[in-house]
Amino acid sequence: MARYGKEHKEATRQRIIETAGRRLKQDGIDGSGIATLMADAQLTNGAFYAHFTSKEDLVASVVSHELEAQAASFTALAPGRAGLEDFVREYLSPQHRDSRNLGCPSAALLDELGRCTNTTKHAYTSGARVILDEIASRLVPEDPTSARGTTLGLYTMMIGTLQLARALDDPKLADQVLKQGIENALELLRSNQRA
Repeated sequence: MARYGKEHKEATRQRIIETAGRRLKQDGIDGSGIATLMADAQLTNGAFYAHFTSKEDLVASVVSHELEAQAASFTALAPGRAGLEDFVREYLSPQHRDSRNLGCPSAALLDELGRCTNTTKHAYTSGARVILDEIASRLVPEDPTSARGTTLGLYTMMIGTLQLARALDDPKLADQVLKQGIENALELLRSNQRA
């Protein structure tokens, strides 16, 4: 029986995390069993425990990975407020709304994350802090902590707007929600600039 090396094991673990991220965002945490998650990664159920101690361990790893990737995406944006405005427009776009499995883990999983164990909540909190810090540093580079209130308002407004747009079955109304969300978010950014 051949044994796989450390690189293969890590690549397999990463594949499980990435495919589970898409499935969890699509079907939810409770709607995604280990058998489905492993089938998505083209692995057997038995292979699961070589990489994770429990489904909760996998969920915490997925949440951490997803938020790290989201935070890393800020590097592709223009510097400062211009990049933040681009982020708002992209986040509240119909494409993001319609691509739940590829989009933001917060908008897809927030209601379930609140019912998870402290390990998963900690992974989420750590990842959310990085994103909040990135937003604050773009708002007031010389004193990011002074932008904490605006940052929290912007982040929560964007997540809630996307969740509402996804919940509606009327495409025109959902588009209006996104458009108004962008206007509200940009106004919040402008008000912070004037303050």
